[in-house]
Amino acid sequence: MTGKERREQLLEIGRTLFAEKGFEGTSVEDIAASAGVSKPVVYEHFGGKEGLYAVIVDREVQRLLVTLTEPLQVRAHPKVLVERTALALLDYIETNTDGFRILVRDSPVAQATGTFSSLIGDVATQVEGVLAEQFRLRRLDPATAPLYAQMLVGMIALTGQWWLESRSPDKATVAAHLVNLAWNGLHGLEAAPELSTTPRTRGA
Repeated sequence: MTGKERREQLLEIGRTLFAEKGFEGTSVEDIAASAGVSKPVVYEHFGGKEGLYAVIVDREVQRLLVTLTEPLQVRAHPKVLVERTALALLDYIETNTDGFRILVRDSPVAQATGTFSSLIGDVATQVEGVLAEQFRLRRLDPATAPLYAQMLVGMIALTGQWWLESRSPDKATVAAHLVNLAWNGLHGLEAAPELSTTPRTRGA
């Protein structure tokens, strides 16, 4: 096995183990034993499990970022873009389950500095432009587009996390319901929304 082949083997084994056990639950001994090599081989290629994990996460982040942003590069009706983005995420989860599990297990969406939340922020930034254009056409304030982009992409991402474990209903049905909520919600936006009740001030 060449050095490049060994490196790829360790990456695949590490990906499987990190997905199954998490970062803390996986040791260099586990990785080496699964690869049929000694621990120094792992250190030689990656400097330890931290280096191996970093490469795996970087690959998954880039793969998922491309998956989620490609549908936004083609001009289409906003509803179609939401459909494509939702389906793209579910497709990724279905075909790259280990990679997605690594991202959400060790870097959950709620973690501000996590790689997954950063990725979602990058996708939301691209969605902003689409929403801002539609807001202008509908005479809504385009300055609120970043807020709605975060909410829209966050909803899709969290639904994907839920579907990662449930896998029911099927992905097409999940995507259809996501679009139903997202599109019908966006379609009926008010120009100046207000809460129906105002919270009472303390002591009143």
